[in-house]
Amino acid sequence: MPRPGQVKLETDERLSDRIAVGLLTRSFPPELVDRVVADCGRSGQRNRLLPPRVVVYFVLAMCLFSGQGYEEVARLLTHGLTWAKRWSGSWQVPTTAAISRARAKLGPEPLKALFASVARPLATEATRGAFYGRWRLMAVDGTVFDVPDSQENAAHFGRPKTHRTQRCAYPQVRVVALAECGTHAITAAAVGRFTTSEPVLARELFDHLGEGDLLLADRGFTGLELWRAASAGGADLLWRIRSHQVLPVREELPDGSYLSDIVTARDHRKRADPEAVRVIEYTLDGPGRPGQDAPYRLITTVLDPDAAPATELAALYHQRWEFENTLDELKTHQRGPAQVLRSRSPEGVEQEVWAHLLVHHAIRTLMHDAAAQAGLDPDRLSFTRSIRLARRQVTAQAAFSP
Repeated sequence: MPRPGQVKLETDERLSDRIAVGLLTRSFPPELVDRVVADCGRSGQRNRLLPPRVVVYFVLAMCLFSGQGYEEVARLLTHGLTWAKRWSGSWQVPTTAAISRARAKLGPEPLKALFASVARPLATEATRGAFYGRWRLMAVDGTVFDVPDSQENAAHFGRPKTHRTQRCAYPQVRVVALAECGTHAITAAAVGRFTTSEPVLARELFDHLGEGDLLLADRGFTGLELWRAASAGGADLLWRIRSHQVLPVREELPDGSYLSDIVTARDHRKRADPEAVRVIEYTLDGPGRPGQDAPYRLITTVLDPDAAPATELAALYHQRWEFENTLDELKTHQRGPAQVLRSRSPEGVEQEVWAHLLVHHAIRTLMHDAAAQAGLDPDRLSFTRSIRLARRQVTAQAAFSP
């Protein structure tokens, strides 16, 4: 018996066989979505109004059209069903309540697993600005998203306080990610409570690094244990360090850098278990920085100045700010400026975060492919125009079999 809003089909063709969402089905083919859903134990056994594959694509489209309501997103997904030649059935847009129940039943695991399946560095040797010498440039950083002020979200994620120790309006979910500097592609991410620090979440990402990577990080990620965890897989590191950290000069090098060592905070006197690093100190000068002559200090695992001269590494460090541009793409242009996520439950919030990361990776993949065909640096392409193109593809191609 059909459920409310559903018309029983006279054929064996399922709605999920007719759903297509342009760029999203190109990046996440139906067979991949089905496999991930099955691996997570979320496969549907019945021909329901919202089978799991449709719900996955709905959540992705929900993040692509972050300013639209549930039912409008569902209409965009199935636009054209009434006149598509191969579709002999009929379908009605499910209610917001039905969509919410379907999202809750799907959970965050399939979206997280789908991201793990597709999130990879995009740059090739021909990609401009993605490499320095033999190293692929990577960066790690974190951000927070405001989530709805429900009791469940507040209890699970926590919320920041103002400088007057007052509670902020919204709880927040923290996201820490690895990104490829040259393409802005996010290759790994960890999602946690606001009360969980970025260095703690970052530990979950370091297995995705290896030999040939050069990881850039700001001073919030310093610390011997974190340093060793990040370099354990063979990646090289170039991190900014806090000004108060003691770095004794062990050997001065011809390029102006020097060898030193770092220790844990509890070992700063005896320095019994040091880790050798190379230190690069420099200052920034310019019309916009009057009187700001405090030195920047970088530490790196690349101890040989011939392999990476100090001046080149100092100039290279600004590539870390490519991650800030990535976060701006994700939070301002894709999600929408100052928008709060939709989900009122922790599981829904995590599902939504993974979907946003998937949509961003799909758009960045499109941009990299276009840049490669034109022989351009991916930074020369507009993310805003690319996401508009992706949205137009959904409305133009929805309901055509992928």
